Amino acid sequence: MKTREEILQMVENEDVEFIRLQFTDMFGTLKNVAVTATQLQYMKDNRYLIDGSCMYGELRTGEEDMYLCPDLDTFVILPWRPQQGKVARLICDVYRKDGTPYEGDPRYVLRKAVAEAEEMGYSMNVGPECEFFLFHTDEEGRPTTNTHENASYFDVGPIDLAENVRRDIVLNLEDMDIEVEASHHELSPAQHEIDLEYTEGLAAADNIMTFKLAVKTLAQKNGLHATFMPKPIYAEAGNGMHVHMLLTKDGKPLFYDENGYAQLSKLAHNFMGGLLKHAKSLCAITNPSTNSFKRLVPGFEAPVTIGYATANRSAVIRIPAYAKSPMAKRFELRNPDGTCNPYYAYAAILMAGLDGIINEIDPSVCGWGPYDFNLFDLPEEEKAKIDSLPKNLDEALDALEAD
Repeated sequence: MKTREEILQMVENEDVEFIRLQFTDMFGTLKNVAVTATQLQYMKDNRYLIDGSCMYGELRTGEEDMYLCPDLDTFVILPWRPQQGKVARLICDVYRKDGTPYEGDPRYVLRKAVAEAEEMGYSMNVGPECEFFLFHTDEEGRPTTNTHENASYFDVGPIDLAENVRRDIVLNLEDMDIEVEASHHELSPAQHEIDLEYTEGLAAADNIMTFKLAVKTLAQKNGLHATFMPKPIYAEAGNGMHVHMLLTKDGKPLFYDENGYAQLSKLAHNFMGGLLKHAKSLCAITNPSTNSFKRLVPGFEAPVTIGYATANRSAVIRIPAYAKSPMAKRFELRNPDGTCNPYYAYAAILMAGLDGIINEIDPSVCGWGPYDFNLFDLPEEEKAKIDSLPKNLDEALDALEAD
């Protein structure tokens, strides 16, 4: 845990002139207030007063005075900003004027879910796969969906025209102590993927917000527009944000069992059972835009089936055959996309999984798989028995309301 004195010393040693006090609103949009470095030492009790009444774009009576309380462990210098008179950031929690956490702060929502898991002895580790497109801008700098690139899955330069952009993004992320597992060109022209290493749930959500800022900023520096829109082009595969996950207890992974299906433990199956039980309502949080459901259609490697499998990518949960070690065995939830608020999404995923553990929900007994075969080869009457994800946001919202 960093102390206030350590932060002030780092600011002085690194010639930091501005500090961005960042927070995330309920829509998953990153916001900030920039203060000069000298103001940091005057922040009483590590708090900065802001007007919270318009925090979400409208006047909200009774929420005029809010405090941004920086999480000192999130201090990092933004490497793409000028190196003389540097700019750093601190991610903040939002508090009411009486000193209590603000219930509308997404980071607080995830903190509560993490705390509930910790009471049960569990910690969730998350490794996101982040997909995005890099498009041209028009003469006035506005984003388009145009590209002169024709690369596809795992292609290299000179076919992949954005190798250097991805390299720039990865190096900047690592300068901010965000560890990158891999990066590559994705299936569609101008589509890319960067996979982040596993981190604890709250840090993983923080990293997603930082990642999106870095990608958009560095794309703009290279004359391009980055978008995480789930389905920007009708006839091409869309952008997902697959969530690889595992639970640990006292630092020990809990999802491996040599004799279990796909070498997953009973605990892992119960966690999956909770996710599948709540799959439809989760979509309202993990896929919160109307465009999200244009991606969740057959034929584009996106999930449509409420079920689990090892090789079937149409299932909403896939269990990869590979892992860095048996004890790092995990599975991935494939429906989330980059329009979600990661704090809400990870909180909902964790709570759904814990529900599966508490109630010992067995996904195979509930008829959710495993679907290790081509579902499209089934007779029509058999297909009709297999439940699917919502087809639009209305269905997802109805499911959430009923859950």
